[in-house]
Amino acid sequence: MARGIQIVSQRNRIFRQRVELEGFEELFVDVPEAFGGEDSAPDPHDYFDLSLGACKAITAQMYARRKEWPLDAVSVVVNRDERDERHGVYRLDVAMTFHGALDSAQRARLEEISDKCPIHRLMTSSTVEITTRLRG
Repeated sequence: MARGIQIVSQRNRIFRQRVELEGFEELFVDVPEAFGGEDSAPDPHDYFDLSLGACKAITAQMYARRKEWPLDAVSVVVNRDERDERHGVYRLDVAMTFHGALDSAQRARLEEISDKCPIHRLMTSSTVEITTRLRG
């Protein structure tokens, strides 16, 4: 189910944006001071990166629940390596910790399953088509 997302500039001539996502509290997006922003909220790259980490955690939790495995929680750390971004390479390093009385085979399987989360697949194997148009 697609949700309507609306982004509205928050402050005159400064880059902070208010995101209205149907059914949720407002989110905000900004850019670092080094790029002329106020660094008052995550930047667009942060949301991109956190989408991957959150999706991997949720996917592992769903799988463990279905298998009735003793997974208590998942911790994920996502680090971005921006060195080659201008050359078309966007690198993310994801470190996951599975909390609970799991054996090594279960932990390995959860790691494998997390690589199949929808956002991981979208980022690594999908062709994304974007149409931008003017309204009103």
